[in-house]
Amino acid sequence: MGSTTGSRIVVTGATGNVGTSVVRLLSEDPEVGSVLGLARRTPEWSPPKTNWSSVDLASETADLVGDFTGADAVIHLAWAFQPTHDPAVTWRTNVLGSIRVFDAVAAAGVPALVHASSVGAYSPGPKEHAVDESWPTHGWPDAAYCREKAYLERALDTFEREHPDVRLVRMRPAFLFKRDSASEQRRIFGGRFLPGPLARPELLPFLPDIPGLRVQALHTDDAAEAYRLALRSDAHGAFNLAAEPPVDAEMLGDLLGARPVRLPRTAARSAIAAAWGLRLLPASPHLFDAVLRLPLMNCTRARTELAWHAQHTATEVLEEFLQGLQRGEGTDTEPLRGSKVG
Repeated sequence: MGSTTGSRIVVTGATGNVGTSVVRLLSEDPEVGSVLGLARRTPEWSPPKTNWSSVDLASETADLVGDFTGADAVIHLAWAFQPTHDPAVTWRTNVLGSIRVFDAVAAAGVPALVHASSVGAYSPGPKEHAVDESWPTHGWPDAAYCREKAYLERALDTFEREHPDVRLVRMRPAFLFKRDSASEQRRIFGGRFLPGPLARPELLPFLPDIPGLRVQALHTDDAAEAYRLALRSDAHGAFNLAAEPPVDAEMLGDLLGARPVRLPRTAARSAIAAAWGLRLLPASPHLFDAVLRLPLMNCTRARTELAWHAQHTATEVLEEFLQGLQRGEGTDTEPLRGSKVG
C-alpha cells in the first residue's frame, strides 16, 4: 500500500480481540480512506470511516470476492477457537475459510494480504534463547490451534508461489491480551463457569511452577500497530511480535504476590485433561502440551523493517488483563461482550 492516501482496507474477524484494535487504528489513520469490517455478527460499534459486512467464512456461499473488489489490502484475522472437542468445526472456519480468503484475494486482484499467523505455528523450540522467523513452522500436531496455523503457513507458501504479484505479510504474534478482551478470553480458555473476580491475587496463595511454562505476551494494540505499519510499507514475509520480559512463574509470582510451587508437567496435564474431558474447561490438554514447547521469538526484523516497538511491557499487559478479568471488562461487539459471571 505504501503511502497511498484514501486506501480501502478490508479486515476479516473485525469484531474480535485483534480486529477491534486494528479497525480502531485504521479508522484513525489519515492515510486510510475506508475500512470494511467482516464478521459473522455486525456490531453496534461505529468507528469513523468504517462499514460492516456480515460474513461467515465457513460458508461456501460467502461472497468474499465482492467484498474484496477494489480493496488496497486485506487483513485476515478471523479465527474460531472453539469447539475444542470438535476440531472439524474449527477446521472449516479456520483452514477452509482462510483458503477462501486467499483465493478471493487473488480473484479480486487485491495487491496486499496481511495474514494473522501465530507463535503457535512454530515447531517446538528453545526457551533459553529466541528464534527468528526462519524457525520451522510445523506447529505441534496434536493441538488443533497449532495444526491449523501451521497448515495455513503451507497454504501461503503455495499462494506466494502462484501469486507473486500479491504482497504477502505473515504476522506471528505472541499471546495477545488487552483489557477489553478479558471476558472473551476467560470464556474461551477458562470457561463460562469461571467467574472473573476469582483472578484476585489474594485468592492465589501459591502459583504452579510447571517446567517449560515460559512464553511471551503482547498487548493487542501493539500488535495492531504492527499491522498498520505493514500496510504503510512495502514489507513482505514473516514478522515475530512480542513484548519483554518473557512470562514465567517467577514473573507471575511477582505480579500476583504468590509463591511459585513446583508442579510436575504430568500432574498439571492430568488435571487439565480431566477438566477438559468433563467439559468444565474449554482449553484442551493438547494446547497445554503445545504451550510448553513453543519457542521464544526474536523480534529484530519487526523493529528494523517496520520500525515497530512494543509500547507495553509484558508485565503491564498482564496487569491490565487481570484488571479486566476482575471487572468483567468487554466492549460493544458480540465476541468481546463483558461478563462478570458467565
